[in-house]
Amino acid sequence: MRVTVVGTGYVGLVSGACFSEFGHHVTCVDVDADKIAALREGRIPIFEPGLDTLVARNAEAGRLDFTTRLADSVAASDAVFIAVGTPSRRGDGHADLSYVYKAAEEIADLLYGYTVVVTKSTVPVGTGSKVIEIMQKRAPDKEWDVASNPEFLREGAAIEDFMRPDRVVVGTDSEQARTVMRELYRPLFLNETPVMFTSLESAELIKYAANAFLATKISFINEMADLCEKTGADVQDVARGMGLDNRIGRKFLHAGPGYGGSCFPKDTLALLRTAEMVEAPLRIVQATVDVNDNRKRGMAGRIVEALGGSAKGKRVAVLGLTFKPNTDDMRDSPSLDIIPALLTAGAEVHAYDPEGMDEARKFLPDITYCSEMYETMEGADILVIITEWNQFRALDFDRVGSLMKNRILVDLRNIYGRGESQAKGFSYIGIGRGAQNHGVEQNATVLKTASI
Repeated sequence: MRVTVVGTGYVGLVSGACFSEFGHHVTCVDVDADKIAALREGRIPIFEPGLDTLVARNAEAGRLDFTTRLADSVAASDAVFIAVGTPSRRGDGHADLSYVYKAAEEIADLLYGYTVVVTKSTVPVGTGSKVIEIMQKRAPDKEWDVASNPEFLREGAAIEDFMRPDRVVVGTDSEQARTVMRELYRPLFLNETPVMFTSLESAELIKYAANAFLATKISFINEMADLCEKTGADVQDVARGMGLDNRIGRKFLHAGPGYGGSCFPKDTLALLRTAEMVEAPLRIVQATVDVNDNRKRGMAGRIVEALGGSAKGKRVAVLGLTFKPNTDDMRDSPSLDIIPALLTAGAEVHAYDPEGMDEARKFLPDITYCSEMYETMEGADILVIITEWNQFRALDFDRVGSLMKNRILVDLRNIYGRGESQAKGFSYIGIGRGAQNHGVEQNATVLKTASI
């Protein structure tokens, strides 16, 4: 089949490359001429493991190409995916759908023969109906259907998620559109991947509901971490005990400095705004957002406290700047709250991130960027781990200790235990790691205290 993908951002580029890997001919379109020129030369504008190889292989095979001209491919396409950005609008948190609607208008003018126009961008419920209105106005005599096909891609594992998804969701009431979408995803049908057909509205809401629920799990375990610190429990034990219940599951129960990235912050806000518009308040989602915002702002206070209550004139070594490992994405990263607060408190910050430093410089110009992780620690008063990149999981504590002025480790991702760092003379501060010991005696003390 022939496919056009409008937008070569994270979702569009990954989806286009993966569809071409399925054997379809895919044309990716973007208005950014520099980005298209780079893609034609094999230069990938984002860091996503394996994406460069996937793009190169399919471009060489003639199944994947790039253009700035929508007219080059739409007329010959069986399906056109809209994968443009839907950022939060300034001031009110609503998703900015202007790029989606503009793409729909341009696509409508270029259609020739039956085509399925598919929203791949994350859009609020009701967007598909608006796209239909646009299509009816611009292309009343042409053959088309509108479908919703939300993405469920994790940054850092997007190719695996596309090729071996938990499910594929398609929203459409048209049997002809379903036939086209089945053919596009035929390799996944052969692998017995669940493919769920719903209404447009249900498909749009599934995406937001899924992200809001995962964000809620993160805020929930972060609040449990605070409780653990007050009661002497260990949040990692609590999370594991919860996660072994199949009704709950282990994923997204990792306490830390709060969620960030391109999806959870934006999507939870957009969902709240939609709920307000239809007068169906989502109190749990609102609490999730509030807990996360407060948590990210509060992390710098923990670091200052570990420094004895003052960061003035202190050197802080930071490992990790991106919102998660295996990406260069800085959007809503906890580091963007933590580091400015430390600078305001008078600290000097030296930082290293394996992939995110070029992007981080746009947001954090007033810190020192180091060429490798141990360089950050030279003369540092404290070491802070913000992002859990794998290379940070095997620090040589003897070397770290010899480089630092003071041996203080603030581990905001709990990738180390208290014992291994304390054995090397470090003061260790984790998240929700209240338990110094385990066993009946400690449990009895906590229960006795709670009953007073």
